[in-house]
Amino acid sequence: MTTGAADVIVVGAGPAGAATAILLAEHGVAVQLLDRARFPRPKICGEYLSPEAPRVLDRLGVLKTVDGLATPLAGMRITAPDGTVVIGTYRTVGDWRPYREHAMAIERARLDEALVERVRALPIDFREHVRVIDVLVERGEVRGVVAVDRDGRAARLRARLVIAADGRASVVAERLGLRHGHRLKRMALVTYVSGLDGCRDYGEVFVDPPDYAIINPVAADRGNLSIVVPLAHAAPWSGRLETFFTARAKHLQHLARRLAGARIVAPVGAMGPLAYEVDAPRVGGVLLVGDAAGFVDPFTGEGIYAALRGAELAVETAVGALRSGDCSRQALAAYRRARRLAFGGKARVTRALQFVISHRGLANLTAHVLAQRPGLLDVLLGVIGDFVPPKALVTGLVR
Repeated sequence: MTTGAADVIVVGAGPAGAATAILLAEHGVAVQLLDRARFPRPKICGEYLSPEAPRVLDRLGVLKTVDGLATPLAGMRITAPDGTVVIGTYRTVGDWRPYREHAMAIERARLDEALVERVRALPIDFREHVRVIDVLVERGEVRGVVAVDRDGRAARLRARLVIAADGRASVVAERLGLRHGHRLKRMALVTYVSGLDGCRDYGEVFVDPPDYAIINPVAADRGNLSIVVPLAHAAPWSGRLETFFTARAKHLQHLARRLAGARIVAPVGAMGPLAYEVDAPRVGGVLLVGDAAGFVDPFTGEGIYAALRGAELAVETAVGALRSGDCSRQALAAYRRARRLAFGGKARVTRALQFVISHRGLANLTAHVLAQRPGLLDVLLGVIGDFVPPKALVTGLVR
């Protein structure tokens, strides 16, 4: 494997990594992008894009392609444990207008390939089938990575800055001792279903503690179905996921009624534990984006917007650090502060939602309140959809 020369090594070519590489290249930065897979490749995902994600996709030059592949979602239809149904829409709320007045559902392989094709059109040293196995740390700063190609040849690849976008099982975060567990221990079981009537214009959520399920219509007759369950319930069935999935889907009575006549058309995949935390790097020369930076169990199957927005924030910090010649931990701390400002409020809302949907009585009560206050539900959907600030929920409650 040739080592080459790069200002930045980006590890992982999913949405976070591809977006980071694209934006860096547009700043004239020499980028080396590494991924262990070859694209397109399958990826377990909720396959949901919030109304703000198209803004970043437009900036990256791939929105037109994605528009031709995605299904627009006008809002979310949420079914409470007692069967109460509330429907929220993505719309302008007060002074907050979404980039698009709809979310989107899209198969992850198609989204990733659209981004990778954009990568291939730019002067980026993109290497597939290259697996990062270690991080080079010298005098308190990351100076590169150790990587192995498909033939087993290892190389020490050096750069002024390493950006980890290698997902929830991030080798970079693991080697630096940054990743640790979260008290919320759940697993997502994901497949595709066909034959669902009226599965087109809305994402659907079914709350039935301790579980919840999400349906995102990624095509005319194809829905992404995710069931999120306690990790301890699913773990004993690791060798028989389809059996467990089918039984669990029947156990969620409102979901089971919705799936009547539908059929599973793909193997069941598993991802868990869903939630985990990642500490700030204790060394310089490294940033973490996307799922490599941590993940909180979501309510709508989202996460891609955070990856794309995180890439924007990382690039702002990285370009400044590279131009100043200072990639120390202190110089890169601006990124952590920017992430906290961008995602901290929504993370608190997500934690509150997780508490609500974990308690049957509280979930039902919340649904009844939202049924009487549809405007408040739209505010909540705007917060979840990344275009309304969380403080608007307090304003909405007061009004």
